[in-house]
Order: sequence, then C-alpha cells, then structure tokens
Amino acid sequence: MKIKRRKTRKIFIGNVPVGGGSPVSIQSMTKTDTRDVAKTVSQIKRLEQAGCQIVRVAVEDEAAARAIAKIKRKIKIPLVADIHFHYKLALLAMENGADKIRLNPGNIQKRSQIEAVVNTAKKYKVPIRIGLNSGSVKRTPKKTLVDDLVAAAVSYRDLFRELKFNKIIFSLKTPDVLTTIEAYRRMAKLTDAPMHLGVTATGLPQNGIIKTSIALGTLLLEGIGDTIRVSLTCDPVDEVIAAREMLQALSLRNFGVEVISCPTCGRCKLDLMNIVKKVEKKLSEIEYRNTKKKITVAVMGCVVNGPGEAKEADIGVAWGGKTGILFKKGKQIRLVNEKELIKTLFEEVSNEMV
Repeated sequence: MKIKRRKTRKIFIGNVPVGGGSPVSIQSMTKTDTRDVAKTVSQIKRLEQAGCQIVRVAVEDEAAARAIAKIKRKIKIPLVADIHFHYKLALLAMENGADKIRLNPGNIQKRSQIEAVVNTAKKYKVPIRIGLNSGSVKRTPKKTLVDDLVAAAVSYRDLFRELKFNKIIFSLKTPDVLTTIEAYRRMAKLTDAPMHLGVTATGLPQNGIIKTSIALGTLLLEGIGDTIRVSLTCDPVDEVIAAREMLQALSLRNFGVEVISCPTCGRCKLDLMNIVKKVEKKLSEIEYRNTKKKITVAVMGCVVNGPGEAKEADIGVAWGGKTGILFKKGKQIRLVNEKELIKTLFEEVSNEMV
C-alpha cells in the first residue's frame, strides 16, 4: 500500500524542501538556553547525527536572537527561530540568519507587527510557520477549540494573502489526540500550504509516543503532513528516533535497517530480548550508510512462526535452541551459533548495504 499524499506547494527551509511531494522531514527543538552557544551547538550536533533535518530554538530575548548567527556557523541543518510575544525578535533572528520563523497567532496579533515580520521575511527569503497552540489561542464562547484554532489560522492566512506572502506552513497543536486530528483535517481543506504535524505537551516518552503516533499516524495515512516533530519530555534525540520509526513504519521514509523480532513465549529457549537489544545497537552503527536501501532483519525465537517470518525478511535468524538457521532472501544459508549471531547479522547487513 502506498499513501496518497495531499498536494501542497513546496517551500524550502534552508536547503530542506517541505511539501510539494518532498519526503516528510523530521524536526526537533533544542532544550538548552539558546544564549549558551556551546551547549546549544552540542545538542544540535547530536540531533543531526540522529537524523534531525530541521531544528528549532527558543528566542526569548535579543541575546538569544543574536546567538543564532554563532550557532549557524557551527551546524549543518536549517535553524528555526521560535518567536512569541515580541515580534522584533523575529526581525533580529532573520537578520542573524534564521532559516525560518515560527509565529504564534495566539500572542502576536497586531497587523503592523505581522506586516513588519512578513516584510523582513520577504527581504531575507525566509518562510514563516503559522504555529497555533491550544494553550495560547483566544477562546470564543460557544465555539469548540477546533473552531478557534482554525479561525485563528484562517485569519493569518487571509492577512498573508493580502500581503502577497505564500512561504507559509501551518501547525495546529493540542495535547488531545482527537482535537489535533480534527483541527489538521479541517485546515487541510482550507489551504495548499504544507503542514507541520505535532501533538503538544504529550509528556514522557511512554505516553507521548503513543499519543503522537496515533494522531500523526492517522493524519499521515490520510496524506496530511509534510514535516513532523514528536514532542516529548526527554532528550530531544529520542524525539528524532521516534519520528524516524514512525515514518519508516508507514513506508514514508527509509532509514536503512529495520529489526523485527518475536514477542517471545515459553517456547523461546534463549535470551532473545537482550540479543535483540544488542543487534539493534550494533546495526544502528551502519543505518545511515545507504538510506536509499531498506534492509529488514528478523530475529525469531522459536520454530512455530520463526522460520516463515525470518524467510520474509531480507536477512533473518530463526531459533530452535542455542543454534539458529540463517535465512537470506527467503533461502536457508547456514546454521548460526548463538555466540556468533550478532557478528553474523552485522556482517550480512554490511555486505547487503554496500
């Protein structure tokens, strides 16, 4: 099955295309004080290594806006300035090299201020994300939250049209899965601008990944979404890993090696859980060598479904005891001792990726 994606205009954030049929890109946000250039750059480099393609930083004051220039010189991916309340910080951020501006219609509403940001964005050829958030949107009596989010987005959309500026991206985030889905669905019918998907304030990874996967997975399956952020209360690298796994599960992106393994039961005679952890850790070292080629590796713990499922993978091992059968492209290759498993799989995958 191939997902039919919604048609949107293409916008470049730095050198990363968003929309217009481009691959769904992965974003994250630093959790450092932007004014601390060394710590911020260090975190961004870790995000780059994990597969983050666009990174956002909080811009709370002029010092943070000016720090963008120093940060930009030391990173490889585009940088987005997150602006709230003070529109002049958006102007200063663009002057210092920000590749995109996020504006919040909930706290920047004066026409003169929005015009100033748009005019500067035109000058520097910088796109703007119209980033709605349930925590700051103005509520209307007898209206639903979705109504208010969409109304605020449409108001900005109309003003930007009047100002002849179309390098825009929309996001309509809430902590509630169903509300978020409905808000994006409704807005997707009202614009051809790309959509930045996300669920806000999801909490720690265990709950946050579930909520985000349901909301973003639903929208992506419907073809809605051009760039995503998984917002979690944790190390931002974990956000990127979760986003990668989500996009790969939907076959929207390919990040090299995918490991599948059985849940184990009483028939399993080896410590499969720890083996799979070691396999994933070892194989992650070669995942980015060739992202155009997807390799599925199966590690199965018994003889019931194991051989059949292992045969369906590119490379797989099915176990009957301390020895397993190595499969490659559906064919039995040889027996593998448990002690040689990780080394064997690593070698086979490395050869396949060349």
